Amino acid sequence: MNTEKPIIIGLDIGTTKIAVIAGRKNEFGKLEILGFGRSHSNGVKHGQVLNIDETIKAIRTALDNCYASNPDLDVNEVYVGIAGHHIKSLQTRGDIVRQETSDQITQKEIDQLISDQYKTYIPAGDQIIDVIPQEFTVDNFQNIPNPIGFAGVKVGANFHIITGDKNAIRNINRSVEKANLITKDLVLQPLASSSAVMGQEDMEAGVAIVDIGGGTTDLAVFYEGILKHTAVIPFAGENITNDIKSGLGVLKTQAEQMKVQFGSALANEAKSNAFITIPGLRGMPAKEISVKNLANIIQARMSEIMDFVTYHLKQVGLENKMLNGGIILTGGGSQLKHLIQLTEYTTGLNARIGFPNEHLASGHIEELAKPTYSTCIGLILKGYDDYEHQRKQFDSNFKKVVVPQGLKEAINNNEVPETLDVDENGIPQTGSRKNLKNFWSKFKDGIIDLFKEEEDKRF
Repeated sequence: MNTEKPIIIGLDIGTTKIAVIAGRKNEFGKLEILGFGRSHSNGVKHGQVLNIDETIKAIRTALDNCYASNPDLDVNEVYVGIAGHHIKSLQTRGDIVRQETSDQITQKEIDQLISDQYKTYIPAGDQIIDVIPQEFTVDNFQNIPNPIGFAGVKVGANFHIITGDKNAIRNINRSVEKANLITKDLVLQPLASSSAVMGQEDMEAGVAIVDIGGGTTDLAVFYEGILKHTAVIPFAGENITNDIKSGLGVLKTQAEQMKVQFGSALANEAKSNAFITIPGLRGMPAKEISVKNLANIIQARMSEIMDFVTYHLKQVGLENKMLNGGIILTGGGSQLKHLIQLTEYTTGLNARIGFPNEHLASGHIEELAKPTYSTCIGLILKGYDDYEHQRKQFDSNFKKVVVPQGLKEAINNNEVPETLDVDENGIPQTGSRKNLKNFWSKFKDGIIDLFKEEEDKRF
């Protein structure tokens, strides 16, 4: 374990879950996970903190679970993700005229150029969250990715500025503060997810990251190595669950369970003769739900989300196969069956699921490689980017913390520690994941059932 680097903590305050992950880069530049906790989120709607007290409780529960996974951890400063339909972005241009034109351009001058953009006029009630330089220019030289080392009279850049509602930002900061934590930085969630699931070749090829969460679908578009566009679409997994609830007349918990277990994003792929039996309430008769009807509801909402993605790509002139890397789907909602096919059909671009395992050290908990944790892993990577580029102050007295035995056992047995499974109230539940032997026996049974179904069709 490399103890010459800081431990960085990501806090993902989502609509359906709150996750806390502590990580440190090893000597190979991969993330070692030192602690992990999660809880059910109650005070957040569409990515915005609406009930501060409920959010504080949920953050504390997730923190307690993180401490339970590793009692040696000391969590103070956290990188926090931000989303919500209040997020906006705009393009600006900035230039500075240099005093010493024969000297090489330094990082200090670039920092000055970026800090000047924080004076950009934005509507009252909004606040700048981040300023991201795109391509630089030095005198007559255009499209320079990094101008440090160049010399010239004038250095400038195009900037992507991300803004958010002051009250929404204040609510996040207050929730984190009252949970006895310090916000090291607020990071736009699609940018965090992007860094977790995307490689350098994806950036160069051109790619759209679509992070389908509980309350919002976050979009980040990269082209020729540059962030071209960001957007937050106010529809996601919760909307699908609510559509199922009202469309099929079931409870919200039943709707969520049906979506996860039997849901499909393509109605044509659902079997017309398959039904789900829902137990009746208080002595009422059981209800039969058609799997095809369920898929129709999911497809309608997912198609709407993908139409928004197409609209945003058209806005920046990047539809029509210009994104050679296609679309990378991530977030909890990306695990819906047949979503890749629906995405490809709706957008006309190739699609794949983005997993955050590319940046994780070998032997990590299998649970953390799910798209659900892309944002949280990305927040840690953002922290390391700040550390490596000396953008922020980090404590130099790095505490020696190792991967705890509980997590090691989980790695060896292919299990998630008991403390990490929580019910909807955020209370840890006992029980762990099945081992690989069970997986293969289940897989074998599935194949046998498949052949049985094929035989039944013949007769």
